[in-house]
Amino acid sequence: MTGTPAGHAFVDVTADAIREKSRLRRILRRFDVGLFLICTVVGLDTIGAVAKNGAQGFIWLAFLAVCFFVPYGLLIAELGSAFPFEGGPYVWCRLAFGRFVAALVTVLYWCSNPIWLGGTLTILAVSAFGTFVVPLHGPAKLLFALAFIWSAVASAIVSFRFGRWIPSVGAFVRVGVLGFFTVSVLLYAARNGVHGFGPAAFAPGYAVFIAVVPVLVFNYVGFELPSAASEEMVDARRDVPRAIAWSGAGAVLLYGVPILAILLVLPASRVSGVGGFLDAAKEVLTVYGGTVGPGGAVTLTGAGRVLGELTAAAFIWALLSSGSTWLMGADRALAAAGFDGAAPRAVGRISPRFGTPVTVNLLSGLLSTVVMLVAFWLSGGSADRYFAAALGVAISTTTIAYLGIFPTLVRLRHTHPGQPRPFRVPGGMAGAWIASGLTTFWAAVATVWLLWPGLGVDWFGASGDPDQALPAGIGRAAFELTQVVPVLLMLAAGVLFHAAGAPVRSRRAPPRAVSATDERAS
Repeated sequence: MTGTPAGHAFVDVTADAIREKSRLRRILRRFDVGLFLICTVVGLDTIGAVAKNGAQGFIWLAFLAVCFFVPYGLLIAELGSAFPFEGGPYVWCRLAFGRFVAALVTVLYWCSNPIWLGGTLTILAVSAFGTFVVPLHGPAKLLFALAFIWSAVASAIVSFRFGRWIPSVGAFVRVGVLGFFTVSVLLYAARNGVHGFGPAAFAPGYAVFIAVVPVLVFNYVGFELPSAASEEMVDARRDVPRAIAWSGAGAVLLYGVPILAILLVLPASRVSGVGGFLDAAKEVLTVYGGTVGPGGAVTLTGAGRVLGELTAAAFIWALLSSGSTWLMGADRALAAAGFDGAAPRAVGRISPRFGTPVTVNLLSGLLSTVVMLVAFWLSGGSADRYFAAALGVAISTTTIAYLGIFPTLVRLRHTHPGQPRPFRVPGGMAGAWIASGLTTFWAAVATVWLLWPGLGVDWFGASGDPDQALPAGIGRAAFELTQVVPVLLMLAAGVLFHAAGAPVRSRRAPPRAVSATDERAS
């Protein structure tokens, strides 16, 4: 697969890939891709997890915007425009390192999303409804969670002709929620003052650094997701780099402003990973009607209560659109592995009716449901414990997958030098090495600090207890089992998936069909 001529990245396309790709429809334009990216990169689920680290969290947000987010955007802009094939990250890994590595990376990349949907997004949706409308318990809580999960799955199943409006509306809802929240903070500050913090609060510290970096890396990823649907774009070569540029700039603002607003409204001791944004929103909405008790208990009345319910609805829609958008991309990556021979053939089926990988979509829904049920059972109903454990697994599986994706930039520069590149990372090979090196480094350290929270806090003469970095109520042994065992199971699944794809790999398409599929991608 090396040394292929310009415009012909593939040399062994399977007959199954040709057949399944014929069912795809080019629908997504640059505007759609840009809103898709806003929906994938800007997630409301981790704003509280960053804000709970105080002013330091804001400093590290800005630091990683420069040292991770910018090189990451440049890297994906080149890969997405140079190799615009259905499956995106799977294809890049397959071209760079072969089907076996691509199978392992894609299974991890795909699995992280049902875990995230059934874990962190679901508990936040339940918490939002309980915070602003009415608390949910027992069967009502379970039914709400199931409706949330399967609504996201249904959104991923429908054709992009209609499904593209889910991320589009979700992007506008994000801007609306965060914009309204920011304006409300200004009104709240004018009436009640704010919790100020001096310059010392911004002083960086190692303990906060290792706690917040994995969450920030997770916040900033998602640029590659639309590329999983490259052959459903009108012009991926032109649109991907431009959409990354403007959506990336918007993402930094949409993260930075609300995190700073939370820190101004709530003292750090009252900010939690689950309720940070929700608690701050509820408190600032008292400017429209409501009171804050001496102990911090908030009661909304009149217009404040109505706006609270509308905020909850918008927040839940934003979470739902995040989950469905990531399913749309990650499920297509796994489907591409299926029809290319790196996964069971069944997962590589594209629906003739919808033009979507319905089998993988349903599999994602089932896994999300299992994760939700298991997490509710293991956490004993504690939202904080559920959120922390599920978020840790979702982030670690994601960052491990990126360890296989980010190095593909340099590898493909060597193996496919003649491939047309409408956009190149500036600086020649040195620039490619810097972009790949920085992104891979941050993915690696985020993975290590996730799998072993608190690593290094007591090194080099520093004082501290590494176990204080663990979620409250979870011991070291129990936590490591919740993180390591799922990763090992996913890697084992990747090995089995690759073995199951052997029959598909044996059915190669004739050269004329290979040329046709390359022309389609162009």
